[in-house]
Amino acid sequence: MSFPLLTATAALPALGAIATAAVPAARRTAAKWLALLVSLATLGLAVAVLVRFDPDYVGPKGNFYQLTESHSWIADFGVRYELGVDGIGVALIALTALLIPFVILAGWHDADPLETRSSRWRPTQGFFALILAVEAMVILSFEATDVFLFYIFFEAMLIPMYFLIGGFGDRAHKDGEEVASTQRSYAAVKFLLYNLAGGLIMLAAVIGFYVVAGHFSLQTIAEDGLPDMATSTERWLFLGFFFAFAVKAPLWPLHTWLPNAMGEATAPVAVLITAVVDKVGTFAMLRFCLQLFPEASKWATPVILVLALISIIYGALLAVGQRDIKRLVAYASISHFGFIIMGIFAMTSQGQSGATLYMVNHGISTAALMLVAGFLISRRGSRLIADYGGVQKVAPVLAGTFLIGSLATLSLPGLAPFVSEFLVLVGTFTRYPVIGIIATFGIVLAALYTLVLYQRTMTGPVKPEVSAMPDLRVRELVVVTPLIALLIFLGVFPKPLTDIVNPAVKQTMSDVQKKDPQPEVEAAK
Repeated sequence: MSFPLLTATAALPALGAIATAAVPAARRTAAKWLALLVSLATLGLAVAVLVRFDPDYVGPKGNFYQLTESHSWIADFGVRYELGVDGIGVALIALTALLIPFVILAGWHDADPLETRSSRWRPTQGFFALILAVEAMVILSFEATDVFLFYIFFEAMLIPMYFLIGGFGDRAHKDGEEVASTQRSYAAVKFLLYNLAGGLIMLAAVIGFYVVAGHFSLQTIAEDGLPDMATSTERWLFLGFFFAFAVKAPLWPLHTWLPNAMGEATAPVAVLITAVVDKVGTFAMLRFCLQLFPEASKWATPVILVLALISIIYGALLAVGQRDIKRLVAYASISHFGFIIMGIFAMTSQGQSGATLYMVNHGISTAALMLVAGFLISRRGSRLIADYGGVQKVAPVLAGTFLIGSLATLSLPGLAPFVSEFLVLVGTFTRYPVIGIIATFGIVLAALYTLVLYQRTMTGPVKPEVSAMPDLRVRELVVVTPLIALLIFLGVFPKPLTDIVNPAVKQTMSDVQKKDPQPEVEAAK
């Protein structure tokens, strides 16, 4: 195809970010509408990618990447501007492009300057420009088939995220004026340092991979096979890549930056972190760790499964004890990412299909819950669970959408996350039954923290502070309704998504030379 569709899908939000930042300071509303229109146009391009994608395609020499683009970039070091997608990448590009318009709409007033001297530090144009910049870099990360190109955008997305967390976090007020939050700055710096540390270790591994392979191209590997590597070399390179992805994912014990970042960020930025940016880490485990270092991946599997299991239980236990709504969702996400990573390294087709579906479904369910929680917090001005009570009597639509988001978080049958969590557990149990059995306790804990959250905030006597709380407005309904509809649709009919990702999962299983365990009991004839 002559038209560079993948480049256009990433270039449009990048150009939109520049244009939004250039809007005059007095035209804040124009900047918001420009950012929204750019995000919708990007969604249109993502749909075009989805339409043109053929799940069963196999190209010349077995190259399974589609819509490929390849141009020389830094010829002396073998670096190419090389893009391509498989089913997993397409699904995550669609997720990213889908969520960004809702993030922009939900944050419509989050960067409006107050009528104070501090307002100059909160330019509306900058807020929406940074969101579009993150979208561009995330989409390019899902498209890049050159390892060095991927690394650049894997690291570059940290910069706009740092400013979104540190410069546009939850507002604190004193005597009618916005005041700086030391916790917000701490959260932003912690986010940056953790991810930069992972990225620097990955950079060393990227250089080591080039020394061994002589190039950075995944498409070349798909056609010609993996380069010869000594066992010890492959294991060290795998660890360098995996460490960076585990920080981004985030996997216990490298997770501690996430509760701080999500707690101090605005609700839309918190969605951007956990529903979009963190998916780059789990996606990269499938694309780079398993495909580039298959033997090392199998060697590290027992340890990684234990760490994933700890993430599931630990994250859920800490979510149970949280008093802060946003930190509760953050710890719940740590538990959910444990399920995703467990599914990836279970090395079964059910586990990896479930993990890929979980990335998409977790993005939608977390966006629904966190954005409704953000609407709730903006009305009351508090993140503490104890400050609420009886909300369902004064704002029934808000409470109803909050309930559906909560039920999706605990993977209720009939909602999208159930399908993915079920596949992950089945895929894990067939190869590692003990790990699979223990992981099911995460489901019990999820029911505990989500239902207790709903009970304490929405039921009971109406507290005086929430007695005049308005219900969801039109803009907020436009944000929440499509997400809930998707949760229900993919919960009862996940086939459109599984048809896209299953061939890519089959290819990944072939790359690591693993087959599904045979059932111990033969099917009845």
